[in-house]
Amino acid sequence: MPTEHLFQLKELLDSKVELYERPDFIAPDPISVPHRFSRRQDIEVAGLLTATIAWGNRKAIVAKAHQMLDRLGAEPFDFVMSASPGQIDSLASFVYRTFQKDDLPSMVRGLRSAYQSSQNLSLEDVFAPRQGETLRDSIARFRALMAPAMAQRSLKHIADTRRGAAAKRICMFLRWMVRPSARGVDFGLWDKILPSQLVIPLDVHSGRTARTLGLLSRKQDDWLAAALLTDKLRLFAPADPVRYDFALFSIGIVEGGVGGAPLVP
Repeated sequence: MPTEHLFQLKELLDSKVELYERPDFIAPDPISVPHRFSRRQDIEVAGLLTATIAWGNRKAIVAKAHQMLDRLGAEPFDFVMSASPGQIDSLASFVYRTFQKDDLPSMVRGLRSAYQSSQNLSLEDVFAPRQGETLRDSIARFRALMAPAMAQRSLKHIADTRRGAAAKRICMFLRWMVRPSARGVDFGLWDKILPSQLVIPLDVHSGRTARTLGLLSRKQDDWLAAALLTDKLRLFAPADPVRYDFALFSIGIVEGGVGGAPLVP
């Protein structure tokens, strides 16, 4: 890719990040739901559950996520760790699209199992890559920790990176937890994962935008494509490539795409 084109593309993406990574972005976005809370573990629980149902119309996602968290009360982490079997079963009335009546109880049981595996009672310990691991491995470990406590059908809501899933919603949750909070959007709660280790949350919209911009040639929206796109974005911001999630999102969703031929041959 010619240097001049790289420079032009970086300027375009940086301008979109500056426009959209700001507090005004929060209100209509699913990240507004965990922003209801201030305690670390409450933000983790709210963030993970919200990210899990984050598909479809953003307005609907936000409304349903607030309803979901209302059912867990003012301290969702305490509910996860202390709710009785009956209280957990009572969550079965919550549904959203393919997230059906068994799924929220299963997610709560799975989260309790994951938290109990952490010495510090933080999902950071679960997701932080261990020696020789990649983020793909740690996401797979999270799924394995959740699985024994969950109904089999509910596991489809946790991406299986070992089978090549892009894990868009989990990668988005990790962005929320890891990226710095200085711009007033992400939380910057965790330091055992560096922003440089994150992988771009890839879905059909961001994938289409990336291909139109000449940043991605792989046709599938899978883990390999997400990793390849992240590697390309590291050319622009080695320490924080996922900052460009805001740019890809804004071009693809807010602004309706770029259209036409790739900007960079």
